[in-house]
Amino acid sequence: MFKTIKEDFANVKRNDPALHSIFELFFNYPGLWAMFFYRVAHKLYGYGLRFLPRFISAIGQFLTTIDIHPAATIGKRVFIDHGVGVVIGETAIIEDDVLIYQQVTLGGVSLTHGKRHPTIKKGVVIGAGAKVLGNITIGENSKIGANSVVVKDVPPDSTAVGIPARVIIRGFDKSPLSHNKIPDINKEIFEYLIKKIAVLEHTIKTGDTDLMDKEDDELDEIYNTFLKTMDN
Repeated sequence: MFKTIKEDFANVKRNDPALHSIFELFFNYPGLWAMFFYRVAHKLYGYGLRFLPRFISAIGQFLTTIDIHPAATIGKRVFIDHGVGVVIGETAIIEDDVLIYQQVTLGGVSLTHGKRHPTIKKGVVIGAGAKVLGNITIGENSKIGANSVVVKDVPPDSTAVGIPARVIIRGFDKSPLSHNKIPDINKEIFEYLIKKIAVLEHTIKTGDTDLMDKEDDELDEIYNTFLKTMDN
């Protein structure tokens, strides 16, 4: 357990460009301390204790505003960046090298016993405010866009955005999750409809069918791309 905790601290030192001193590491990283409280509580939970691990988790939640159930399974080098408002449910499974931003919820959608929370595979990045709900799996190295609501499986090496989330990119990408570069697919379909209406109005007024054919080809390409995201 202590080896894993030491690795959690070393992971932040190695990967966070905002860290400038060891002093900051101990006082300015609630996500790191939330993981510390979780590691201790989870170890005790594994011994069959119930009240003490939940009490330790409650202390951690009070100090960090991050709620991690001690029964959740969390791998090595998991970093909760900023961390405020993160919730990780009882049967959630998080594998190694996962990055979670603030306000993320790994929650359930039912009150039944058994596996009811998500499984997050190795190398996943979950953007700020995202909600991943139910017994679903987020595949290795996938990225979940900020404020997305994910209610079904996401394949490996993919990027999913929206409410409900849809896969918009497939293929492994080593770069970090760039929230400013993720397309808004709902906005794109509205732009498509507005442009389509404009083309039809212009054609009715001028009778210029050649321009309509040209514009339609470009708009059809946008529409087909949208349909592919809907299928995913």
